[in-house]
Amino acid sequence: MATIERRTGKDGHPVYRVKVRRRGAPPQTATFTKLSDARKWAKVTEGAAIEGQHFPTAEAKRHTLADLIERYIRDVLPHKRTSPEDSRERTLRWWQAQLGHCMLADVTPARIGECRDLLARGKRAKSTVNYYLKTLSPALTVAVREWGWLEDSPMRKVTKLKEPRGRVRFLSTEERERLLAACQVSKNKSLYTIVVLALATGGRQQELLTLRWPDVDFKRGMITFHQTKNGERRALPLTGPALALMRQHAQVRRLDTTLVFPSTSTKRRRIRDSWDYAVKRADIADFHFHDLRHSFASYLAMNGASLLEIAEALGHKSLAMVKRYAHLTEGHTRSVVERMNRAVFGES
Repeated sequence: MATIERRTGKDGHPVYRVKVRRRGAPPQTATFTKLSDARKWAKVTEGAAIEGQHFPTAEAKRHTLADLIERYIRDVLPHKRTSPEDSRERTLRWWQAQLGHCMLADVTPARIGECRDLLARGKRAKSTVNYYLKTLSPALTVAVREWGWLEDSPMRKVTKLKEPRGRVRFLSTEERERLLAACQVSKNKSLYTIVVLALATGGRQQELLTLRWPDVDFKRGMITFHQTKNGERRALPLTGPALALMRQHAQVRRLDTTLVFPSTSTKRRRIRDSWDYAVKRADIADFHFHDLRHSFASYLAMNGASLLEIAEALGHKSLAMVKRYAHLTEGHTRSVVERMNRAVFGES
């Protein structure tokens, strides 16, 4: 099944060309400078064939990773939901710079793993390293399922880094009051409304900045986020001060756009600058805009919402992401269990 042929290389030294054949598939070949390496590769490759693993297809030897990335960016990425801050193309270009010269047949889990480790050594956060892996993965999957360039994605055998448990940083009552007071006196007239809306709905910054007036139903008291992170629409009640602020904001809406908070790249920077200044003025340490979403979820937990209800409000498809709030629901869980015991066993 495997043959090893001794040849003379360009430098005059011997090289060993290995060819492994399997019926119904193109032959698999490789060249080594050491006979021991050639024999080892032949043994491993033959074993893979016996176990039923496929050899790389002819297409995998005809296209490079650069070809795959270029086609994916041109034909697939434009149809994906993106935001001004989306970095998928930039991340794919990084992969192109690292492995773009490789034929797809040579893009192995080991090579991807080396790139993962390179990123990790560069002191990038584990979540960032995993983001690089998750960005390349769908491109490889499309090459398998739709283009026929690969028989299987090498990413399936690459281990992601174990990330630390997500942080739960939420505003105390005193911090919330100080932050809202600082936002009220901000020169950015939209900041206070945006922050209250984030605390009242758990909306992400991008979801709020892409919100449109048709998505705000004043009659029913509902707000709908369409451009969400997971691509699924999320509708939430709009009530109390948040509803009142939105009614006021609607009275001065611009007529040249349906955006609730019209923004350009310059205005987004101003919102970030205004936010940073308000947090500093309120004397709040270690707090980011996204933590307003954590605050929303934490307030729900502390007011009796179950993890399932929190997941639904946040738009998460599973409970994995909301388990970080489990300790805040303990009081609610205790009361539910106590009520059940009283109903089943009677008063103790």
